[in-house]
Amino acid sequence: MDETIRWLQGRPYYDGQIAERRVIPGREATFADVDLDSRLVSALESDGVERLYDHQASAVSAVRGGDNVVLATPTASGKSLAYTVPAFERALDERATTLYIAPQVALINDQEETLSDLAHGLGFASGVSVAQYTGRQDRKEKEAIRERQPTVLLTTPDMLHYGIMPHAHRLWDWFFERLETVVIDEVHEYRGVFGSHVAMVFRRLQRICERFDAGDERRSSSRGTGSPGDPDWVCCSATIGNPVDHAATVTGQSPDSFRLVDEDTSATGPTHWLFWNPPEYDAGEGFGSGRRRSSHVETKRLFVDLVARGYQTVAFTRSRQVAERYATDSASDLRDRGEHEAARNVHAYQAALTDERRGEIEDGLDSGEVRGVWSTNALELGVDIGGLDVVLLDGYPGTRMAAFQQGGRAGRGTDPSLVAMVAGEDQLDQYLMAHPRDFFENDPEEAISNPENEHLLPDHVRAAARENWLRSGDDRYFGEPFPDVVADLTEAGDLDRRTTDAGLRWLYDGEGSPQHEMSLRTIGDREVQLRDRRNGNRIATLSFADALRDAHPGAIYHHQGQDFEVVDLDLRNDVADLAPVRPNYYTQVLHDKTITVEEDRREQVLSTHDEVTVRFADVSMRKQITGFERYDRQSGEPIGREALELPETTLDTEALYFTVPGEIEREIRAAGDGPDAFPGAIHAAEHGMISLFPLSFLCDRRDVGGLSTPRHPHTDCATIFVYDGYPGGVGLTERAYETVVDLMGRTLGMLRDCPCESGCPACVQSPHCGNANDPLEKGLAADLLAALVE
Repeated sequence: MDETIRWLQGRPYYDGQIAERRVIPGREATFADVDLDSRLVSALESDGVERLYDHQASAVSAVRGGDNVVLATPTASGKSLAYTVPAFERALDERATTLYIAPQVALINDQEETLSDLAHGLGFASGVSVAQYTGRQDRKEKEAIRERQPTVLLTTPDMLHYGIMPHAHRLWDWFFERLETVVIDEVHEYRGVFGSHVAMVFRRLQRICERFDAGDERRSSSRGTGSPGDPDWVCCSATIGNPVDHAATVTGQSPDSFRLVDEDTSATGPTHWLFWNPPEYDAGEGFGSGRRRSSHVETKRLFVDLVARGYQTVAFTRSRQVAERYATDSASDLRDRGEHEAARNVHAYQAALTDERRGEIEDGLDSGEVRGVWSTNALELGVDIGGLDVVLLDGYPGTRMAAFQQGGRAGRGTDPSLVAMVAGEDQLDQYLMAHPRDFFENDPEEAISNPENEHLLPDHVRAAARENWLRSGDDRYFGEPFPDVVADLTEAGDLDRRTTDAGLRWLYDGEGSPQHEMSLRTIGDREVQLRDRRNGNRIATLSFADALRDAHPGAIYHHQGQDFEVVDLDLRNDVADLAPVRPNYYTQVLHDKTITVEEDRREQVLSTHDEVTVRFADVSMRKQITGFERYDRQSGEPIGREALELPETTLDTEALYFTVPGEIEREIRAAGDGPDAFPGAIHAAEHGMISLFPLSFLCDRRDVGGLSTPRHPHTDCATIFVYDGYPGGVGLTERAYETVVDLMGRTLGMLRDCPCESGCPACVQSPHCGNANDPLEKGLAADLLAALVE
């Protein structure tokens, strides 16, 4: 790879783009001897597995002993055998069942094929069988699966919620009576709103298991001691900062019950990492404006050169449209070079493709026939594609976890591989170009979810009562608010309170299915349908608040490669009509915000400044969209503004906030020029802090919001708020409250290192700012944060 990197540096477009180069050394594999059933040994050997890696053996031993397990190792480290071996052992010994849950059907398809092949290797007489149960199957297929009674059932959290648990006692008793193992694959994916919902689903699952007393009569040598109805939980995760705590939060189990296995003992070759930063260009503002060449164009140049040189290459990008466009452009460039065979074997891979088409590309990558792919993160999760020579990251994927997962696709055995991350111009990309140590040497991000969100709890309590009667002890699943929620639902007529010999019980007394009345992906139920005015076809569905922001009259809405203009928003019927357009501008809303502190829950004195108190609180954020601005797509300059009359929205959520001491405020005002100096400083500091949230937590920067004000009525002084962007909060600002000094320090480093003069997209400008990024004072924001943390 050294020669190839030198060759890339000699290409005509190279202008010093390599900002950092690191080599992660390879390693030899280490193995452990594990006693296995002879039938399982034969089946594994037929599949090419002669011995287990040390980390696989450690996980198998822990599950055998009745421990819960978190296996947090990189991509392609063989995590699946850690749960397959004990699951198959238990099925062989006593026909015990295993429930495998994954967030994506594509991952389930891949796992079903692998596990079914292994089950067939055991022979029909073994009684071990595998089946998936997802929304893509019709009614007859699902009936046939239940009649067959597989020992390993693969499903999604959605199907578990909608199609299995509501019928546990009528259709699935045979499965839950024998359930001993629950496998949660890709547990890091269960974060934010989705993770908070799924954590409640798993608590309801635990209730069902305990009511069935699963496993009470069937403990054997394949299973350690356990309590009735308490299956073992095996969680597989990418490398994150809090694998045990997150697995415990999601599953509802005690952190102390988990055994962590996080050392990868499989063999790898050396991986060469390049941080590739496109050079600045003169966009009419002069150099130092922070504007850079497109990461897409830079990635395409690298992609075409590497594929032409014979390297099998995958470029990961964020959108389907970019993947499709640049796969086509790359193939065209290869044909222009006379590389017709390579051009024919360049493809785009994304979730909207048919299963058959995705399978063809995956098989081609595995066999080597496919030479290059532009892909969304659909190839990031456990789909088996063999090992690649090169992975290109078209822009920072948003988290180091995702970057390492995507980069982990590179590597054939112990051969060297190359991963190049091509930076975009936003804050996270440019921060990491300037601070590569934070990428390679700091702890990975934490996954955060909040199963105690009181906005979610009532719907899940209704669903739990529909699945099985409630009792007073169920607060151990649903937390302290449970009694109040039950009382409210009983008063509303959703629950029927009964007195029995065993104590008070509550039954669901509503109509229909509470499971189908909620979505696991959202909080709140008001949605707006976006439709094409030409034919009335639905284009998309947005939450009410998102529709006001993105589908107001005059908005440009981008969907699957097509731009639409919103020509009408009917809030009586919650419908927006859109017309296709080809504009030379984009739109961004303007809004006014206010925050009311409802209750301060915790406070701490800033460890670096004893006059600053940071608080964590319940707050209400009120937003009034006042208009929108049009921006030229080429220059980014504003070209027009219009007023809007839309309803105010209220968000009840959680926030951290802190005040600026009067002495520091006076210093900032004295150092600035004009009345906007200090408001611009706190505004820029707020933007910078929000932009770096994803360096600490697995989230998108739009998952949090902020407000800065020179005087707030609750504090009577200058205050900066950062709040969760979802009703009730999903735990992001609560965790950030505990590490706020680190967040401030990183933000200060970003501001100091950005070469721009007055603020740019790489530091303090935000595409989501409701004040059109005005005022912003980057230099004064750095002075403010330095005064707080230094």
